[in-house]
Amino acid sequence: MADFTKKAIRNSFVKLLNEKPLKQITVRDIVDDCGVNRNTFYYHFQDIPQLIETIVKEDADRIILENPEINSLEGYLDAIIGFALKNKNAVLHIYRSVNRDIYEQYQWRVCEHTATTFIDGVLNGRMISPSDRKLLIDYVKCVSFGLVMGWLEDGMQDDIQSNAHRLCELKKGDLNQVIERFQNHE
Repeated sequence: MADFTKKAIRNSFVKLLNEKPLKQITVRDIVDDCGVNRNTFYYHFQDIPQLIETIVKEDADRIILENPEINSLEGYLDAIIGFALKNKNAVLHIYRSVNRDIYEQYQWRVCEHTATTFIDGVLNGRMISPSDRKLLIDYVKCVSFGLVMGWLEDGMQDDIQSNAHRLCELKKGDLNQVIERFQNHE
């Protein structure tokens, strides 16, 4: 029952966050929306910032669990922007709040996992030094993190999926060339 209640609180909060800015949401609004009392909210969460942190951590964990392998750069980018696309207003409200760092940490963690998974798939058994592997992962992670953060900074106005897929089309084969250069350099 506790998981059901916790999930109801989470869902009510995300629903409200999609409707209005974070600073306009109170614990009272959340409990009224999901039909529990304030004590129940405080049993599960210390405050709204902890609720936000729990939501973004759980979502990061879900993305990581659902993407044990990523076969394309497009799939990689789709994985890291999926929650944001489904919950544009909620993400913007968190991003524009004092809790922005929580979302940035979440996005960084998701980018790290998905970049590692993607690069290991691209390497497909090819050997490069651990430092070169880390360099590739950091490159992909930083580019994708920057792409997402820039999109958020612009208010999520662009069609990020189309732009990301176009970028992937233009960059096709680049990573394989870099890997070959790493292998030839050793």
